[in-house]
Amino acid sequence: MIEQVMIKDNGMKISAENIPNLDQTVMQALVFFIENPPPRIDISQFKSPFVFGSGNAINAGLIIFSDTGATFGDESNYKSVFSSSNKKTQQGELRDVIVISASGAKDAPSEIEFAKQNGLKTTLLTTKSESDAAKIADKVITYKSIAEPYTYNTSTYMGMILSATGENPARIKQLIEGLKLPENFAEHKYFAFVVPDEFMQICPMLDIKDNELFGPHSTIRAYSQGHARHAKFVIRDENELVMTVGSKNEHFGDPNHRWDIDIPNDIKYGGIMALTYYIVGKIQASKPPYFKENIARYAKEDGPAAYGEGTKPFEVIVPGSED
Repeated sequence: MIEQVMIKDNGMKISAENIPNLDQTVMQALVFFIENPPPRIDISQFKSPFVFGSGNAINAGLIIFSDTGATFGDESNYKSVFSSSNKKTQQGELRDVIVISASGAKDAPSEIEFAKQNGLKTTLLTTKSESDAAKIADKVITYKSIAEPYTYNTSTYMGMILSATGENPARIKQLIEGLKLPENFAEHKYFAFVVPDEFMQICPMLDIKDNELFGPHSTIRAYSQGHARHAKFVIRDENELVMTVGSKNEHFGDPNHRWDIDIPNDIKYGGIMALTYYIVGKIQASKPPYFKENIARYAKEDGPAAYGEGTKPFEVIVPGSED
């Protein structure tokens, strides 16, 4: 039997038998951050750093460190990224490595070890202060998080992004609570997001959510305004709802199946992440429970097996940093 984990902000218990949809986790995370504001992070302390991360960690890094002149690498290419930047490293332009990892496990320890072997100072952003990566990093910045299903990583990366943008989670929560889904929302088979160009880095995060929650039943596309203009909507289909954030859609998708979502001028990446993740959760609720039917097997078998012999099974419900 899988032990239940308490989400402290509202007393709700979740387990492998009672997995919330993503929209529920978004709202729980916002309540949590209203009561536990993330610490502000001074991005200016890092000068042209390397930023490494796996999955949505590197996408969170692209959001947080895009204005620092950073060089980015993920679990597949960080070594080659480092090699191709070797000249800058030798000249002293690249001295810091920031590794972003919600768990501080899996790829993170190897990334930190690699950086230290090459004489670079390492800083870990994580929610697990006792993780393997935290034990070897030169500096650890720890964020609070709630208990949530494996792969969701909502409060984990949202907390990091809010620490950089300084947004008010109560304001974001109010925005989402005022959202009105179209009456025929759940009748659509497919969904597409079009977001302002300045928020383009949310698109790969939404692509990953599509992979995790729907897999071969792929349901969601996501593009910036600029990318959307490049033949992404040649084919129109009444089964696809095109959701345009922050502007009026006059070009993309079937004219009868468009949803324009207004956002305030002061919204930043934390709000965009929460808003779009919330909608993804509503899409998840309208579909068969693909994720819920498969996550226990994946966490026990497929996932750890891919990391090699001896890797422990993953937790279906990842405890929050306060648990």
